Amino acid sequence: MALELRGVTRRFGRTLAVDAVDLQVAAGQFLVVIGPSGAGKSTLLRLVNRLVEPSRGTIWADGVEVTALRSTALRRWRSEAAMIFQHFNLAPRLDVLTNVLVGRLVDVPAWRSALRLFTREEKLGALRALDELGLADKAFERAERLSGGQQQRVAIARALLRRPRYILADEPVAALDPRNAETVMDTLHAISRTRGIGVLCNLHDVELARRYADRVVALRAGRLVFDDGPEALSARHVEAVYAGEAEVGEALDRAEVALARA
Repeated sequence: MALELRGVTRRFGRTLAVDAVDLQVAAGQFLVVIGPSGAGKSTLLRLVNRLVEPSRGTIWADGVEVTALRSTALRRWRSEAAMIFQHFNLAPRLDVLTNVLVGRLVDVPAWRSALRLFTREEKLGALRALDELGLADKAFERAERLSGGQQQRVAIARALLRRPRYILADEPVAALDPRNAETVMDTLHAISRTRGIGVLCNLHDVELARRYADRVVALRAGRLVFDDGPEALSARHVEAVYAGEAEVGEALDRAEVALARA
């Protein structure tokens, strides 16, 4: 079972955020995407999850064209390719258990979704996910009372409740201190190993990429410029990837602002 991007391109106005990317991700692989701000890392993950539509190219998973999915099939895919965001996206005033159960809403009837009605089995599943991540004792605390690292692990538990084939982690440790960042990365890595879930993880920290990745790919100005094992990522490669980082990021920021105003 593999995820494959074939010539995937995304434009924001005249700027290419992702430029003709060809990429394969094997089941259970921990793949880290690095690159400067504005290189297209977040856009790449959103393309896989179909939060952003490609301007050109196709995405395939296990022989199914993801870019052709609609309606129920698309909702199912978004469960199978679960997103984890930098800022957790939790409801701060709801308890931890309810935040995890929100991961099931995409799979339940609309009336249950609106009323947030969950079955006993769904609640037990959420508790098991929290227990696996060492957070069962926090189940009935409000999410806003947890540390940043704990909140991100709640977000991971929510993703796991969707029974994903892939986890798309968009800068999951950027808002965390080093100790919590390590805990979250350890958690994602363990999930990939024990459950066979493929992980696509955007990171700005090259040393974390070297430590956790089975494979590292680098984007620069939307183009794939490196694809190899972490041991092959030399200082020369890193320098080439990140040279002129501010200019690359500012160009994409300007393009996105212009598109929003159009």
